[in-house]
Amino acid sequence: MSVNLSGFAAFDPRVIYVDVVKSPALLEMQQDLMSYAETNLGIVDRLSQTRPFVAHMTVAFSDLTQENFQTAWLEFKDRSLHFQFTASTLTLLLHDGSRWNISKHFPLST
Repeated sequence: MSVNLSGFAAFDPRVIYVDVVKSPALLEMQQDLMSYAETNLGIVDRLSQTRPFVAHMTVAFSDLTQENFQTAWLEFKDRSLHFQFTASTLTLLLHDGSRWNISKHFPLST
């Protein structure tokens, strides 16, 4: 699957991320993954069902205080970034309360 990255964005006041361009293939994969997670893993996130899907790659989160976020965001918000790559696998991570753990790998068609 081709993935296109374009610029930086933020979930104010704590997360800075690289924006992933929403393609039809990416949106279809997101729907398929949500269905798989509910049907096969019993994972249902009601909150994600009521807000838009924002594909992204997190740059900074837990290491940012709200004050440091403002400083960092001034550095990132106007930076240009355009990058494309082919993803061959999607990895589902589940958080156990202290760290992220690999739950499953999903091969992607290219």
